[in-house]
Amino acid sequence: MKAITFKPKQVTKTFLAVLPERAQDVVVSRFGLGKDPYKKTLESIGEAYGITRERVRQIENFALQAMRKSDAYEKETDALEELKDLLHGNFGGIGAEEDLLSHISPQKDVQNHVHLLLVIGDNFNKKREDANFKHRWVLDEDVSQHVHRALHDLYENLSEDEIVVEDEILNRFESRLKKLSDSYKKQEILKRWLNISKVIGQNPLGEWGLASSPNIRARGARDYAYLVIRRHGSPLHFSEVAKEITKLFGRSAHIATCHNELIKDKERFVLVGRGIYGLAEWGYSSGIVRDVISDILKQEGRALHKDDLVERVLKERYVKPNTVLVNLQNRKYFKRDEEDHYTLA
Repeated sequence: MKAITFKPKQVTKTFLAVLPERAQDVVVSRFGLGKDPYKKTLESIGEAYGITRERVRQIENFALQAMRKSDAYEKETDALEELKDLLHGNFGGIGAEEDLLSHISPQKDVQNHVHLLLVIGDNFNKKREDANFKHRWVLDEDVSQHVHRALHDLYENLSEDEIVVEDEILNRFESRLKKLSDSYKKQEILKRWLNISKVIGQNPLGEWGLASSPNIRARGARDYAYLVIRRHGSPLHFSEVAKEITKLFGRSAHIATCHNELIKDKERFVLVGRGIYGLAEWGYSSGIVRDVISDILKQEGRALHKDDLVERVLKERYVKPNTVLVNLQNRKYFKRDEEDHYTLA
């Protein structure tokens, strides 16, 4: 089903017809309405006409005002109203420009024609991109300010490495929009509002967090490996990690390269068995089995029975119980009493 029923190129043709030839050419060039959908700069147009960039800007502004005040505006009211209804109904009155245009059409040339209509339309107010938000189109300024404040507060309360599932981020966002009508609080609208933020992002697995976090904007094998192991929920062999990276993210992951990256990143990954890696955030600590036993005994500060030690170590390492027992026989590090309790030597 098409997002709009009218044909943008036919509507803009009606508007352009009211302009003098040079003004028409400037608008076509600036908005990419010709055969080449590439939008030209003020400078390049000025060079073609032998005039300054400021003069080109004046001609463009004159042309836009002329189209707004022309009879063509009244003639094409239905098309502009349809755009307004789409922005209100599908985007809650606030839409990231790229998101809005791609929703209407995947074709760049069609998007350029719609862009001109948004600029001409009296109901549409463009908010320019800044450090926190993308280019966006707004219908209601009060709703816009409320949404922007809610997004800022949501961002302020996310920690750098936090990963939030979609339902949770939507609940957090909605809780900050209490003053808005419930008609705005549809999941699709909330997700589109999240999309106007440049500081909150979504990773390929559909999870949300700070856009600056490697957990959201994964950039290399280590970041993808972290997301794979975390999604799996338990330690994985490095060869399985490489396979899952390819499966989930469509990226070629060489097994040897993946293994090397897991070895290098000691802050996030811990070797818990032969080629098997878990996440440090799960409570795993680095070191060989002997080190794990020593750490457990230090933490307890008392003797522990061998069965308790085996159970505790197996939570830290993917090894056979006998491997733990063999390590406990090392009298240089551990002492055993008659009841099979062990302490540090």
